[in-house]
Amino acid sequence: MSNGISHLRTRCKAALAALLLLPFTVAPAFAQQTQQAVRGWPENWQMGMSKGVTPVAERLDSFHDMLLVIITGITIFVLALMLYTLFRFRKSANPVPSKVTHNTLVEILWTVVPVVILVVIAIPSFRLMYYMDKAKQPEMTVKITGHQWYWSYELPDQKVDEFASNMVPEDKLQPEHIRKLSVDYPLIVPVDTDITLLITGADVIHSWLLPQAGVQRHAVPGRTQETWMRITAPGTYYGQCNQICGTLHAYMPIEVHAVPKEQFQRWVQAIASSTAKDKLRDANEKVLGLNYKWMDAPKTADAASAR
Repeated sequence: MSNGISHLRTRCKAALAALLLLPFTVAPAFAQQTQQAVRGWPENWQMGMSKGVTPVAERLDSFHDMLLVIITGITIFVLALMLYTLFRFRKSANPVPSKVTHNTLVEILWTVVPVVILVVIAIPSFRLMYYMDKAKQPEMTVKITGHQWYWSYELPDQKVDEFASNMVPEDKLQPEHIRKLSVDYPLIVPVDTDITLLITGADVIHSWLLPQAGVQRHAVPGRTQETWMRITAPGTYYGQCNQICGTLHAYMPIEVHAVPKEQFQRWVQAIASSTAKDKLRDANEKVLGLNYKWMDAPKTADAASAR
């Protein structure tokens, strides 16, 4: 009996110590998670919008926070009004129901107040829409085309020809890859650069969505959509086509590597001067340090039979 009580005391002490040390153990993990979130990796139990890394995304975050305050205020007010009505006009307190049918002041208020709220929302909304439209002084252009079912990119200012960007197959995944998000040839762009994005579709309607850049545009065949981005933090950022474009809709992810300007120039020069058969792979390996050994590995028996 005494041994059981002693064991219980020991477990209680250990639990209390763990509880007291919780802030010191969670803080580093939370800091690491926040650092990874900035770099574009999705996290388990992530709440709220991803941290924006462009001026557009930062303004979208601010606009979202403003709307959250407004909708929370409206919800609390309506809930309080309903509770007051249920209590104040309950049957026991009002055995004889009121026959009042109109109240001029109330009818004016419930017409004018929503209009004022909509105007308060509309002004920053339109300002943000115009800001997102196009870059005032673009420094480079990226052409983006949606295909069934992959993306292709072209950098005409740097004379980088169009290249396809396909999802890494599951049987080829490496430790550095993220399942259903990593691609073989990601889009490489420099940081702190105003980039015009020209987006179109080759077959059906797709949608190029990069949440942390605050960019989403439909890729419509026969039409070119324009927007822009300026990524301020180096890193790898992921997105997906969020338009249901066909049976393989879920298999055309977006991967963007934002690198310092000097490294981007070396990457462009490496492509131009490469004598390899696959110039893009050669430049990605030498300048960016990307791993392409998985491309040379033979397919697994299961994958081969499945195909």
